[in-house]
Amino acid sequence: MIRLADEVFDTKNDPAQIAVSESTIPRLQAIHPATVSGEETPDGPVAWILLIPTTLEVMEQFLKKEITEQQLLDRTLPGQTYQAIYLCSALVLPEARRRGLARRLVVDAIAAIRRDHPITDLYFWPFSKGGDALATVVANEVGLPLHRRAA
Repeated sequence: MIRLADEVFDTKNDPAQIAVSESTIPRLQAIHPATVSGEETPDGPVAWILLIPTTLEVMEQFLKKEITEQQLLDRTLPGQTYQAIYLCSALVLPEARRRGLARRLVVDAIAAIRRDHPITDLYFWPFSKGGDALATVVANEVGLPLHRRAA
């Protein structure tokens, strides 16, 4: 799934984006265990999501394009109190799409983060129509305002 994420988002050619690797996953999970979630079948992983809880200050800086996605991660430290969640990415293999996997994974991860932090806002950077639709559905389901970073 990490390889697929790199292919889809081309993170190796854009240092401003978060490049997820085996070495960054422990750092993400130190922010909160629900940052990275996935769904597996006996044949292997079929869905993967990445959410990053942040402060409202980091959210505002990102939405105003004052910081990059990588800087968003760099400014999000374990042990902080988070008020916002960045809906970073969701990937589902083509054969597993249209089953609600990404929606369920994101909603469950948000619920887990909300048990530990006073989350008041969601935000995202639209990359695809599907991602935009997923963010909207999730925000409606969890009852939080959704903020979009302009392209």
